[in-house]
Amino acid sequence: AGIIATAWFRRCFMTVAYIGLGANLGDARQAIKDAIVCLAQQIGVTITAKSDLYRTAPVESSGDDYLNCAVAVETSLSARQLLTLCLKIELHFGRERPYKNAPRTLDLDLLLYGDECIAEPDLIVPHPRIALRAFVLRPLADLAPDLEIPGVGRVSALLADVADQRIERVEQCCCP
Repeated sequence: AGIIATAWFRRCFMTVAYIGLGANLGDARQAIKDAIVCLAQQIGVTITAKSDLYRTAPVESSGDDYLNCAVAVETSLSARQLLTLCLKIELHFGRERPYKNAPRTLDLDLLLYGDECIAEPDLIVPHPRIALRAFVLRPLADLAPDLEIPGVGRVSALLADVADQRIERVEQCCCP
């Protein structure tokens, strides 16, 4: 009975979401690993999968190369609550926003929230540039290559459009 109740609860009250993580200031690798641990410790958030860790050139940004990965989560939080949590974690790790696309100690982007399409001034899901960036698509492909991005397309098919962007695997599964 417990297994059936758990499956029912997940189906009724949990949403699968994808979060992209990146950093290019300080100890970026450690910040990403620590942020994933921080996410995993939150009530209402269960990390179900982690991508490999990638090094990428800055896109519409400056500074050193970025480290990037993505996680899949099951969450009982709303999209707004999950975004707020991501922003709080960024602040905890010293994120500053002196100008648009400034180098950062940590960046957490809510990429997808179930199959929802949300268009609010400060919350857009799917992430508005999700299909334009290898540093988002490659980690997502690690997690779910056949994932359909609502209104955009299948992750595996979108990778060809960003093949010219430099991205290299740094290590398998970016954290414990």
